[in-house]
Amino acid sequence: MLVLLPPSETKHPGGDGPPLDLGALATPELTPVRERLVEALVELAADPELTAKVLGLSGKQAAAEVERNAALLTAPTLPALDRYTGVLYDALDVRSLTRAQRARADRRLAVGSALFGLVRGTDAIPAYRLSAGTVLPGLPTLRALWKPVLSPALAAAGELVVDLRSGSYQALAPVPGAVTVEVLSERPDGSRSVVSHFNKAHKGRVARLLATTTAEPADVVRLRALLRRAGLTVEHSGGTALTLVVPADEVTRRDRIPAD
Repeated sequence: MLVLLPPSETKHPGGDGPPLDLGALATPELTPVRERLVEALVELAADPELTAKVLGLSGKQAAAEVERNAALLTAPTLPALDRYTGVLYDALDVRSLTRAQRARADRRLAVGSALFGLVRGTDAIPAYRLSAGTVLPGLPTLRALWKPVLSPALAAAGELVVDLRSGSYQALAPVPGAVTVEVLSERPDGSRSVVSHFNKAHKGRVARLLATTTAEPADVVRLRALLRRAGLTVEHSGGTALTLVVPADEVTRRDRIPAD
């Protein structure tokens, strides 16, 4: 099972790993595009004002983010699952996993990235700033760059793919046949709405369950059964789309889904 996570704009700073080695990252067929984008970001960082404009940075963000991108090839690295922060990654909470659970998480989880295309849990990466909707000067769109190489790589995974990426990252490289999960909040009167902020938290909890379970679901039906055994309300109306229904009074609940 391969679980695709969205990245986060916020990232842990620093690290204790060696500088970025693009050739050492998983999915080596993505290396040429990675090299092209890293070079473009480093060059762009030489013009802080233009960088802020292209990346949509606020005045408070600009200096730190420009510095990060300028140092992409020399900055220390962290494993990808330790680099990303934010609501989803707080709920995933990889630092609390046992050694065996972390090994499964590193094997099953991958992060969609505008800069690297895809990184596995143990891939050592620096902090950076680049979002899926960014258009870098002199280059095609990120979708035009990534789709021809990343979609085939994901399609060749040879295992069940659970795509928890946000829409903008799914668009960079769609995965035909991947299972998707929509999170809906249900009010006492039965009406439903899309969960916004806490969508990320619930997907983080689902990711934690899928990363740590000893089960190996091979299709959407078995995946639905796994989630239901964990106490989740999951609907499946056919195809590969699942709907996770969360009571409105639990939308902000912060308890963690237990491992299987």
